[in-house]
Amino acid sequence: MTTDTIDTEALRVTAIDAGGSSRLPGWFVILWRNGKCRVGMLMLAAFIVIAVLAPVIAPYGPRLDEFGASEGPTAAHWLGTTARGEDVFSQLIYGARTSLIVGLVAGVLSTLIAMAVGLTAGYLRGVVDEVLSFFINLGLVVPVLPLMIVLAGYAPVKGLGLIIIVITVTGWAYGARIKRAQIITLRTRDYITAAKFAGDSTARIIAFEIVPNMISLIVVGFMGAALGAIGAEAGLAFLGLGDPQTVSWGTMLNQASLGGALTTGQWAWLVAPGLALALLITSFTLMNFGIDALSNPHLRED
Repeated sequence: MTTDTIDTEALRVTAIDAGGSSRLPGWFVILWRNGKCRVGMLMLAAFIVIAVLAPVIAPYGPRLDEFGASEGPTAAHWLGTTARGEDVFSQLIYGARTSLIVGLVAGVLSTLIAMAVGLTAGYLRGVVDEVLSFFINLGLVVPVLPLMIVLAGYAPVKGLGLIIIVITVTGWAYGARIKRAQIITLRTRDYITAAKFAGDSTARIIAFEIVPNMISLIVVGFMGAALGAIGAEAGLAFLGLGDPQTVSWGTMLNQASLGGALTTGQWAWLVAPGLALALLITSFTLMNFGIDALSNPHLRED
């Protein structure tokens, strides 16, 4: 992933469609023209639609347990039922909500913390930089998975909010280090020096001169944080450390494992949530190609 500053001219461009009646922002046109990014955007859009319309799409409630236990795929239950008699397909649909909520919220929180710490350390330097860099390095060297397991396992209160907090606390350091390195480079540019001589405040320089030139890096950081959050939630839930009352793809994998899905031949119960996770992660990965094209004109497709 390139760390070059974003092509701001491209973001000012508007494109007129074939009918000439609607206008699209230039950044969207650049993303859409990239074939891989377009596929990723369509995949992510499909997951968002499924998550929003889950009550409409799912034939049953995710916790409705009035059906036969451990049944295989049938016309009434496309992916079979769980060991508790719940519809697997309905849980798969509702599970998209959990993954997207965790990815969005934890991704935003991790990115905001990384920006605040990284920008402050990189711009102010001196003692402030040394102190913040110490915490950044501490966050990088601490084993993340064991820390997440300890925090999630011994917390007195369980729930999706706890999972988001645990993921955020353990996932901001890498983004902060990247942003610190970028701002150290940007703060020596001529236009930053000119803004200082013009009497602009530090807050204004960061907000209007530096951050706009880090948009692509920030977006990539958010997508990476969201990806990590989705995977972390699934991993914690699979280990039994998630909220048992929350339906997610991770809890589905956990219950399928405990329910002996392989021994009973219920492959759909085990494969479906894993495949859904893989496809969601793939959509974010494909969109990264478009972000690369947004910041590097040489990678753009005509």
